[in-house]
Amino acid sequence: MTTKQPTQQPTLIESLHAATWAPVLTPEQMARVEADCYEVFVPKGGFVCHKGEVVDHWVGIVSGMVKMNNFSPNGKSVTFTGVPQGSWFGEGSLLKNELRKYDAMALRDSRIARMPADTFNWLLETSLPFTRFLLMQLNERLGQFIGMVENERLLDVDTRVARCLAGLFNTQLYPGTEHLVQISQEEVGLLSGASRQRANQALQVLEKQGLLRLDYGGIRILDLDGLRNFEAHT
Repeated sequence: MTTKQPTQQPTLIESLHAATWAPVLTPEQMARVEADCYEVFVPKGGFVCHKGEVVDHWVGIVSGMVKMNNFSPNGKSVTFTGVPQGSWFGEGSLLKNELRKYDAMALRDSRIARMPADTFNWLLETSLPFTRFLLMQLNERLGQFIGMVENERLLDVDTRVARCLAGLFNTQLYPGTEHLVQISQEEVGLLSGASRQRANQALQVLEKQGLLRLDYGGIRILDLDGLRNFEAHT
């Protein structure tokens, strides 16, 4: 019997160099990024950042997964999106110099990279390619949230779960996603606005369609285009 070996996690420096924006930086710019960025550990259920706080860092996921969400006055939670390993978020609030509009919580134990606002703004001032990257990032983010509003209002749960999983493969926003997505059925429910039980039913429907396979440690995507185009028959 073989023992499943734990996946080796990247160091902070490795994670910075693997970021989609890293290749556009000069050696001088990358050296400052390495010197200024630091890492914090956030346990499952912990806050990566809080709604209403001053936004003084750009945030990256070295390992783990984070969800952006808000709570209503009566305690009801709404989840906007999940942010997997290799992704960065919070650039909009930094650019607008406003207080954070949402909470970010760790869906599992996560290692979080933080780039100080001064470093982020220095890159904006000294790197036109970095500025172009951010324009693409913001455009993709806008398209993502427009799609989420449409999905929430128009689609059934099975289709929402399919689109939720497919959305994790946006190469601009989530460059580190692999075909074995290390995500639990509970996390799928949180990201798609469904209960764990209903998300599990939807995953079984998608598995029967040959679009994915429920594997040990996550969900293996078999047909990404099929997930993107899936529509439940009512």
